[in-house]
Amino acid sequence: MSAVPPAGVLFTVAYDGGPFSGFAPQPEQRTIAGELLGALQAVDPSIREIRGASRTDAGVHALGQRVAFDPGRDIPPRGWALATNRHLPREIAIQRAALVPRGFTPRFASLGKRYRYLLLRSPVRDPFLDGRVWRAEGIEGDEALARAAMEAASAVGTHDFAAFRSAADPRENTLRTLRAVTVTLDPADPRLVRVDVEGDAFMHNMVRILVGTIVDVARKRLAPGAIARALASHKRTDAGITAPPDGLYLVHVMLPDEGSEGWPAG
Repeated sequence: MSAVPPAGVLFTVAYDGGPFSGFAPQPEQRTIAGELLGALQAVDPSIREIRGASRTDAGVHALGQRVAFDPGRDIPPRGWALATNRHLPREIAIQRAALVPRGFTPRFASLGKRYRYLLLRSPVRDPFLDGRVWRAEGIEGDEALARAAMEAASAVGTHDFAAFRSAADPRENTLRTLRAVTVTLDPADPRLVRVDVEGDAFMHNMVRILVGTIVDVARKRLAPGAIARALASHKRTDAGITAPPDGLYLVHVMLPDEGSEGWPAG
């Protein structure tokens, strides 16, 4: 009688995306997925693939990326997290581990995602935030912040976001629902502006183009109502610039069930 294979494992992963060529595996490139798979295979050589929730681009960071895999060894969640972390570079860390059914795929199970984009309102750069924020000129005043907040609100709802994707995105269905798009100051550092975007699904560069449009309106490079005009026209040229990857963070991927034996708890 053959042994019952162990359950699948779901990781919550945080990383600084600056040194990597994105999440997805690429030949002869250093990627988040490549580092994670290598670390897992150091613990369990039978693991052949990992399944991520989001293929974040080069330079994009994560606080709550979700990654699942099917192990050959029966190890509790705590053991998987601690053992894998020992083999990861300093820019990547497993934050949580939970048991899930084998074959669980976070990308297909996702109920939505939340991203955060950080902008630095400062006439000078901050070396401790370099590569982790966008220091966009022209957004320093309260009026600029008010323009940004008003423009962001117009993106909420179900719309055709064809104008807010890169030319590399081939998908024909461009209808998406954004549940919230807010612009607020970071309570811990008023130099930082947080643009939080939550929705059911996203296209390539969608958040970065939204943020670029909001910033262009805030600093009067585009007239107010740019998002509404681009949604109506479906033309990329009616939207703003594509914000750089530095300030973008995948904060949370909403899943229906992460398993009841998670570590750490909560």
